[in-house]
Parts: sequence; structure tokens; C-alpha cells
Amino acid sequence: MIYLDYNATTPLAPEVVRALQPYLEGEFGNPSSDYLLGIKAKEAVAEARRQVAGLLSCRPGEIVFTSGATEANNTVLKGVARHRGQGQIITTAIEHPAVLAPCRELQSQGFEITILPVDSRGLVDPDAVRRAITPKTILISVMHANNETGALQPIAEIGDLARASGVWFHTDAAQSVGKIPVQVAELQVDFLTLAGHKFYAPKGVGALYVRTGCAFTPLLHGAGQEGGRRAGTENVPYLVALGEACRLARERVEQDGPHLKSLRDLLHARLLAGFPELTLNGPEQERLPNTLNVSFPGLSGSAILGGIPEVAASLGAACHSGEETISPVLAAMGVPLEVARGAVRLSVGRPTTVGEVERAAELMLERVRALKR
Repeated sequence: MIYLDYNATTPLAPEVVRALQPYLEGEFGNPSSDYLLGIKAKEAVAEARRQVAGLLSCRPGEIVFTSGATEANNTVLKGVARHRGQGQIITTAIEHPAVLAPCRELQSQGFEITILPVDSRGLVDPDAVRRAITPKTILISVMHANNETGALQPIAEIGDLARASGVWFHTDAAQSVGKIPVQVAELQVDFLTLAGHKFYAPKGVGALYVRTGCAFTPLLHGAGQEGGRRAGTENVPYLVALGEACRLARERVEQDGPHLKSLRDLLHARLLAGFPELTLNGPEQERLPNTLNVSFPGLSGSAILGGIPEVAASLGAACHSGEETISPVLAAMGVPLEVARGAVRLSVGRPTTVGEVERAAELMLERVRALKR
């Protein structure tokens, strides 16, 4: 199998496996225990917190561990809403369901939800954010990088607007952390979420950055772990794994970016050479270095990938009850139906090779030619 779906999930890095292994075996202590086994677990959690903070260039105390980005996003949206009371939340039409679904829930409870459009490249206009801010605005939530197109939003500009308006600002950085440098001060965010399994840590672990001075009502109440912000016994093995993944990312991100971009662009060039009608979905420049979302107009993405089981990738349209529905992200971008239904998302990762990229392009083009016949 040629795996080209690194935006969906990543394998564990070998270094991550080695780091967590002792905590699956002998080092099984509870960080809340006062004897040596518990103290060692507590120290491991503290080191992981320092490693996550180091990747984001923030203070360790500003990191709250979670089960992933979905919990972190829900914590910010619902927690800030409960802390601040009734008001307006501004977000965009291309957010992950882990943001849009909590927003719908809050809307049913009387909160005002403003969903901003994006342009044909999938980018939100900072000026639209500025115009949407009112005295009732309590939170702005805009993703850093889109999971389907890789589009990088103008987070720093929006952060500047939010800071000037006195409004707290959250970004879902699940797709960007580990792929490009992400520093909270440069982005001017008050909250940031990340997911370990997007950059070679296990599924089921993530983190929330909370800028000093910002607050929320916790989703989980209990014994007061995470400074009272997220109750529950810490998942020590996975936190150690997340910390090691962050250490690796901090060490490698500058060299990984150009390498991933070269693989992505090679794949794009090969597909375009064999299918000149190929359409790029998303911005040419302002996107993740590993992400390629393209359409084969007039064809079905599911028919293309369905005929080449050797290639693992994602679609831009889903089939339900015999009818194809296009991605809400592509719909928000105004991509025509005949183009959107032929969309595929191809995302490369550290283990991807030039040979895999070339072979994947060859298989896809063979399948396209067969479908056209």
C-alpha cells in the first residue's frame, strides 16, 4: 500500500514508540501518588508538558493535556461560552466538525454564532472578521490550516484584530503543528489546540494552549488534575509519546517542510502532465507543504481511488444512498459540483518516498485513462 493520507493520521515515529514503551510496562505509577513510582510518573508528565511548550514557544503552565483536538476544541468553545455568558462567537464555514458541531450546540442554547465565508481559495478575509466583531463578541475561532486543502489562514492578522478589540481568539492547529513552525506569540492567539496523531504520536492524546490570563469553565470536574482545568488521571504513556513527538517536530520541522513540499509538488506535476485538465483546490502558495487537493473534472474521485486499492487517500465527495455529496469545505469555496465530485486529497509524510509518489501518480493516471475509455 502507498499511504498518502497523512492528514488523516500518521504512524508512530520509532522514537515515540521507544519513549512510551517503559510506561506501558514497569513505569506504571499514578502521577498523584507520593511514593517513587508515582513521583517518576509525575516527572514524566512534567517533562512532556515542557516539550509541548517548547514546540509552541510558550510556558509549560499554559499547556492543558486532553484526549485530542476534539476535546480541546469543545473545551475552548463551550468553556469560554460558560465562563463569559451569552454572547457572539465568530467562526468560518470551513472549520472541522469539532468546531462547527459545538457551535451549533451553543447556538441552540441562545449564543449567537456568526459563520464567515471563504474565497475560492478557501481563505477567510481578515477584514470580514473585523466587520463581524461586535461588543457582544466573546470568542473568535479560525483554524490555522484546513484539513482538506491545506489552506493556511491569516491567523496572525486575525489575532492582531482580536487583540485590539479585546476579544479572545482560538485556532485549531491540529493540521499545522508538526508540519510547519507554530509559535503562539507570532500567531497572537489566546487558545490553540493540537492532536498528537497528526504528527507521529498516538491517537487519543492532544493538548490545549491557554494564554496566561485567559479562563474557561472546565468540561470535566473531578480531582483537579491539569491545574483544575481538566480532571482525570493522566494518560502517562501517551503524554510521554506526545512530548517526544513534539521534541522531534521541534528538531525536524525546518528540514521536513521543504522535503514534504518537494514530494507534494512532484506528485502534482506528474498528475498534471498526464491529465492537463487537473484542477488545484486551494491556494497555490498559502498551504501546508504536504497537502495536495486536486480534482479530475468530469470524473468521480471515489471511482478513481476505488479502482486502485494500492493507494490510500481521501475523497472530496462522499456517497450516501446512491447520491454523491461534496465536501462542505469545497462547497464553501464555490467549487462546481462536476469538479468537486472528482476531488481527491493526497497528503505526504516523513516516511513517503519519491518512488511511492511516482508510482501513485502512475496508478492514478492509469485508472483515469481506464475510466475515460
